[in-house]
Amino acid sequence: MAKKKTFESSLKKLEDIVRELESGDLGLEEAVKKYELGMKQSKFCLDLLDKTEKKISVVTEDNDGNIEEDSFKR
Repeated sequence: MAKKKTFESSLKKLEDIVRELESGDLGLEEAVKKYELGMKQSKFCLDLLDKTEKKISVVTEDNDGNIEEDSFKR
């Protein structure tokens, strides 16, 4: 059964890749491959965060005590 790609698993892979690259133990070709894989993981995480952010609503209360719902704004 194929494991579903999640934000957490992608972030963990990205952290592992960064650790490997920072170690300086990789040859040039392997470092480039790891960098490319890291960029893919980063893009997946950023895309998922953007999609999630669009789903979030902010519930606020106005001065009269009425509840209002607005879309999330950065």
